[in-house]
Amino acid sequence: MEEPLRKWQHVHSASHQEVDNLLQLLYDDPARWSYTFQTLSCMSRFKAQIESPPEHLLKQGEPVQIFERSIYSDRFVFAKALFGLGHLSELEWTLYQDWHSFLLEEFGKRAALDGIIYLRATPAKCYERLQKRGRKEEATVTEGYLKKLHDQHECWLIERTTDVHFQHIRDIPVLVLDVEEEFEGDPTVSGHLSNKVKEFVASL
Repeated sequence: MEEPLRKWQHVHSASHQEVDNLLQLLYDDPARWSYTFQTLSCMSRFKAQIESPPEHLLKQGEPVQIFERSIYSDRFVFAKALFGLGHLSELEWTLYQDWHSFLLEEFGKRAALDGIIYLRATPAKCYERLQKRGRKEEATVTEGYLKKLHDQHECWLIERTTDVHFQHIRDIPVLVLDVEEEFEGDPTVSGHLSNKVKEFVASL
């Protein structure tokens, strides 16, 4: 399931007379909009994770849902990186963690993940792909920022140094896939990666 990008780009005001691109606001002024964006981002991910699978998938048996990112990456990668960069104040980071922890406890298994697939590439390669994608809101994103996100992924998924309070998150199985090499146009490489994902999902 892809990220709810359009929801972030088209946020209706209370009067429904305007539409704000919150993703653009975030990149234009991260100190002002980081907490607002991370709230919307995390809420949209929570909604996606706790929704029942589509009816056609339920009819096929036990459905497998794969999310582009999750409520956990929202906290342990993006929000934490913004705090580290000073774009979230200590008060905002404290409030974010408080309601995030509350929602995790409230939704329990409905918000849990069976496994995590980490598509691992260097910040330089990610920056190259970001520029190739050409999303207008990301025109000001630097390789340094991507390095910060990379470090947070490594800390969370490789070094396993998340909060002690979340031991169950540290115990989630992780499949690490090296995607430094281009694979979209190479059926051999993409087939190899696909098989690894299938084997991983079957093992959960």
